[in-house]
Amino acid sequence: MTVWNRRTVLGATAASLMLAPAALAATGRARVLMLSDLHSAYGIMPALLEAMRRIVRRDATPSLILLNGDLFEAGNVVAKRTGGTLDWAFLEALAKLAPTVINIGNHDADLVEDVAAAADRARALGITVVSNIVDKRTGRPVASSRATLDLGFPVHLVGWATNSIDTYPKAIRPDLSIPAPTPWAQSNLPGSPPDDGLLVVMSHAGLPADRPLLPSLPDRTLFLGGHNHLTVEHAQGSSRYVHTGAWGQPLTVATIDRSRAKDPIRIARVVVDPRGPADAALARQVRETLAATLTPQERAVVAKIPKALSLGDSGRHVAGLMAKAAGADAGFMGHTTMGMGLPAGDLTRYAYDSVVRFDGTIMKAEIDAKTLADILSRADQDRGFPFDKLTGDFAYAGGRVVPDKARLTLVTTDWCAKRQKEYFGREDLVFGETDLRVKPAILKGLAG
Repeated sequence: MTVWNRRTVLGATAASLMLAPAALAATGRARVLMLSDLHSAYGIMPALLEAMRRIVRRDATPSLILLNGDLFEAGNVVAKRTGGTLDWAFLEALAKLAPTVINIGNHDADLVEDVAAAADRARALGITVVSNIVDKRTGRPVASSRATLDLGFPVHLVGWATNSIDTYPKAIRPDLSIPAPTPWAQSNLPGSPPDDGLLVVMSHAGLPADRPLLPSLPDRTLFLGGHNHLTVEHAQGSSRYVHTGAWGQPLTVATIDRSRAKDPIRIARVVVDPRGPADAALARQVRETLAATLTPQERAVVAKIPKALSLGDSGRHVAGLMAKAAGADAGFMGHTTMGMGLPAGDLTRYAYDSVVRFDGTIMKAEIDAKTLADILSRADQDRGFPFDKLTGDFAYAGGRVVPDKARLTLVTTDWCAKRQKEYFGREDLVFGETDLRVKPAILKGLAG
């Protein structure tokens, strides 16, 4: 995995081999830059744009940018108040950089509460939009689920969305008709690879919906997944199935070389340093927009964090804080409730809301040690779980378990409690409400 800083950016650019576009097209080479679940991550966007620009301009290899849903985030107060001005500036810059494709996710209408309007605005920038979502108001799809682009050879795209309707903005749910993703894809994916180019699949339905498709995936297919905020690479014969994490980390780059019949797709990860080389214009716009939009309360420091924590370690830490607040033995935090990891130093209210995205009631359940061991066996899937054991949704575990207690107490969010099969792998847990709310309880623990 590459850490993208000034030295690696400049070194890669200086060392690149410049070839004529016609020669590269003849060899069937291309690169594909991929992101999913960006969620209005303004802290990293300027550096991410600069890194993507340098990768695209490294040599004359044709490039394609794939954005696999959930680019926007209503929980970001700056995004909500400005209508996503910074998001659209980032997308406009990408569209000028290379052909760009968006597959619509469940958060992409967060700021306008109209998925068709969001798709129209993207198309107005020259971005290709794919989706299988139908707008009930018109009876028509908001976009075609298929597109073909020219990278010196045809790239045939198919894209679809999650049908988890409760993850879309509440106001638009009655307007949407979304087929179950797995059977839809089984009916709409070709049975063999294209003779003339490359098949690219974009699914924002999550790993559990995608996994049944992999055994019959056509050879030499690039399959980009999203929605679960996972970082995954899985080889299925000569095809590759990838997830690209969330909040811009990591940027994933596929190098395509059609002359390598058995290994045409190679995947690299680029970790972009938010404090590294940045697009100057977008960085200035971010600074000015935040200064003009955030209230004094949102800029206020609410905690001091001794050292920066990774996303996973942040999830485990806040899960432990929930357990401590409720007097429980173990706490479990759903991984998609977490946005970015805790940064070192002063933590503002605005930054905190990017770490713990959602509020809700903390729920409690009594269990025995065997049940807890079973739940723990499927927690913390960021820690090197084998691909066939990944469940898509999972929880980070924290707290302090006393092994000789006959009865134990766990706490979690109301979102996870209502979806215990997805997060805990069982349906026999009996949850009750506590008098605690998720975000205030965790913030109190962080503030010490």
